[in-house]
Amino acid sequence: MSAWIKPTDAGVEVNVHIQPGASKSEVAGMHGDAIKIRIKARPVEGAANSALIEFIAMNLGVTRKAVKIVRGEKSRQKTVLIAVQADEVERRLMGKMG
Repeated sequence: MSAWIKPTDAGVEVNVHIQPGASKSEVAGMHGDAIKIRIKARPVEGAANSALIEFIAMNLGVTRKAVKIVRGEKSRQKTVLIAVQADEVERRLMGKMG
């Protein structure tokens, strides 16, 4: 299991480093102990956070309600709680790296 994934009773916590304002939304590899995700939305009025939740939900095949930012809402370094199995997160997100 990767260091950026932590299984919990409620699902899995994922350490994410986001880069808002990118040319497209995509997984961009690793950034320290976090998975780096580029988000097209700008960090204005929660748009980047909303786009991050949408991106993760879409790529993991879960609803938006299954994805919640639990730490770092106003930071590039975030912890996201996802109601899904840890091995699914690693396989699906890392499989999106371009």
